[in-house]
Parts: sequence; C-alpha cells; structure tokens
Amino acid sequence: MKPWSRIPPRPTPAPRNKHVIMPSDATGVVLCYPVLITVGCVRVPSVCCPGSAQIADTADPERTPKTTDSDKQKGVGMNEPLVDAEGYPRADVDVYQVRAARHNIICLQNDHKALMLQVEKALHQLHAREKEKQAKDEAEAQAEAMNQNQSLPQAFARVNAVTPGSPASISGLQVDDEIIEFGSVDTHNFQTLQNIATVVQHSEGKPLSVTVIRGGKKLHLGLTPKHWAGKGLLGCNILPLQR
Repeated sequence: MKPWSRIPPRPTPAPRNKHVIMPSDATGVVLCYPVLITVGCVRVPSVCCPGSAQIADTADPERTPKTTDSDKQKGVGMNEPLVDAEGYPRADVDVYQVRAARHNIICLQNDHKALMLQVEKALHQLHAREKEKQAKDEAEAQAEAMNQNQSLPQAFARVNAVTPGSPASISGLQVDDEIIEFGSVDTHNFQTLQNIATVVQHSEGKPLSVTVIRGGKKLHLGLTPKHWAGKGLLGCNILPLQR
C-alpha cells in the first residue's frame, strides 16, 4: 500500500443552512472556545463556536436588528473622549466618522468666524465713512456760513417795532430785521434816519426795494409807503446802528 493512501479523505462541508449540526463531544454539548477579535484597534474577548457562522449567514435578515451610523454615534459630541479607560479607541462608535464630523464642524465654525470678522470690519469702515462724510458736510456748512457772513454788507439800521396791518407788516418786515438797503439808501451813503424819511416821502404809493439781514441770510422785500389806519406811511419803527 502506498503511503499516501492512508490519508483520510477531506470531509464534505456541511450545507449552509440553519440546520447545520455543530461539532460536539460525546455528550452532545456544542464545543466552543474563547478567542480575541479586533474591533478597530481594540482587541475584544469573544467566544467562537464552529458552525455558528453558517447559522448566522442563513438567519432571517428581517429579524436581525439594524444599527445605523447615527445610533452608533449617539451621545458623542465635540468634547467626548474617543478612547476608553485603557487608551484604546472606543468600540461603540465609529471613531473615523466622528473625527471627520468634528473636523467638518470645526471648519464651518472657522469659516463662520472669518465671515463675521469680515462683516465687523465692513461695518466699522461704513461707520467711519459716515462719520467722515458728516464731519466734511459740517465743515463745508460752517465754511459756507462764514463766507456768507463775510460777504454780507454791514447793516445801518434795525427794525424794533412793526404794527400789524401796516404797510411794513404787509411787506413782510419783521422785528430785529437789520436793514442794509432801503431804496436808494445803503451802508455807504446812510448818515441819519432823515435819509430814510426823505426816500419814504418821495416814494408814497410807489414800491421800494428793501434788503434786510434775517437769521444770517439776506432777504429782499417790496415795501410801498402809503396812508393807512395808523400813523405814518410805514407803520414801523427804525433805529440806527452805531458803526
């Protein structure tokens, strides 16, 4: 007999179904032995029973509970540790998925922070431009007012009383108006109030051009001396200004 004829034939593998008979001893007890399996970087003790894989493969998939990624990561936030007490990666979560999610969140937070800094900078620039524009407008207004005051001629008389319903009141003349022109009388040729009285007497019933300063602005009025219910032809009191 040849030597290799003593080798027993390879046993036929059992069919893959849930009726596979597991290896057992003489008493019929299923033989199982302890093993170490690796989950990620963690070695976890377990028990291996030959033939159990066949039963798991043929089990009804509808009866097997499904575990989603969200269920695995439940309770894991941005600060929870991803290692156990021994320093090994946790086996109850997908460490890679958690680290990727944390990385994405940190990137979004950094982008949000950078965007808010840009918005804050733009708001500061906008307010600075508004303040600069406001200061410029105020300076221009003051310069214009100063130029206007400088360009205004010096007044020689002031109105200290106006009777309602009088020709002066009808023309728009008001108290505290400073007169710089009254017909042909102006700052250069004015000497006394008699100059104004002479113009009024020679202009009875005729409109006179009167220019006054009111509130820092020069106004032109039309005054017609005439008789009315009160005294005089104007119905106002004018005082000379000392020059």
